[in-house]
Amino acid sequence: MRVLVTGHQGYIGTILTPMLLAEGHEVVGLDSDLYRECTFGEGLPVIPELQKDVRDVELADLEGFDAVLHLAGLSNDPLGDLNPALTEEINYRASVRLAELAKQAGVPRFIFSSSCSNYGAAGQDFMFEDSALNPVTPYGVSKVRVEQDVTRLADDNFSPVFLRNATAYGVSPRLRFDLVVNNLVAWAFTTGQVFLKSDGMAWRPLVHIEDISRAFVATLHAPREAIHNQVFNIGVTSENYLIRQVADIVGEVVPNSEVRYAEGGEADTRTYRVNCDKVQRALPDFKPQWTVKRGAEELLAAYQRIGLTLDEFEGQRYRRISHIKHLISSGRLDDSLRWTQPQSASPITTL
Repeated sequence: MRVLVTGHQGYIGTILTPMLLAEGHEVVGLDSDLYRECTFGEGLPVIPELQKDVRDVELADLEGFDAVLHLAGLSNDPLGDLNPALTEEINYRASVRLAELAKQAGVPRFIFSSSCSNYGAAGQDFMFEDSALNPVTPYGVSKVRVEQDVTRLADDNFSPVFLRNATAYGVSPRLRFDLVVNNLVAWAFTTGQVFLKSDGMAWRPLVHIEDISRAFVATLHAPREAIHNQVFNIGVTSENYLIRQVADIVGEVVPNSEVRYAEGGEADTRTYRVNCDKVQRALPDFKPQWTVKRGAEELLAAYQRIGLTLDEFEGQRYRRISHIKHLISSGRLDDSLRWTQPQSASPITTL
């Protein structure tokens, strides 16, 4: 298939793209490349790409593709809180417009990277795909609204699918430290402390980025009738943890480290447990391979290999919100998160 991956230079996209290539797909990327200075180690995939903001996509950009895999957007709650109106513009309105243009261009399949954060403040009960949604951040709200609007576009010729990813972790060429497992392993490695800023009693479903990528590949390959206009929680039901359980796992994996809680740490309002059995039934080719313990071991080995320091960990390079603020303060991005010096937008180019 000829596949367009938006956000191919991001945390998940740099893992998903090589998987698609290994399956024999012709892959084209679309990304404004906000994190070009945030590469961890080596291994960025080199493919034909459009260096373009997702808000600026045109109909011609989407013609001739068999599927669009849409990952691009502001990637977490802190970024969403930075400017909620901008989150609505990029994560919601641009995503719906992209789906509308894809349908107009005759793209038959549209796979949207949604989030289990849609469940928000859900308490102790397991959430299923048809459970009530209760997002508590602009990021979560944007994902819910895209699902609601794009599902209405479905017809005999246009098949959207919504993958609600659990909280991601794992090593990537565009590593992020603003994710709980990545963060706690880095704290432990650089300081000897598994440091929790909350009381650790919030629930999270956790999934490795390779397994998220496997879900995208399986969805791309699935028969239309198995996935048409459906929502799937992406992860493994057994991989739901209290944050303090994650901290204990990290403390066991990282030598000479101990768990420490910040004084006065409060409860996190975002707490949810997610059932992921539906995707296993619908996509038998989707075979998750990771656990949090194995992921923590992978992260530790990567930090050791790179020689991660506390300054790098606490700096702006691998924290999305800090890096964006750095680019704005240095005048390289404007307040709308556009490059102040335009990047090449077309035609398709190769890095």
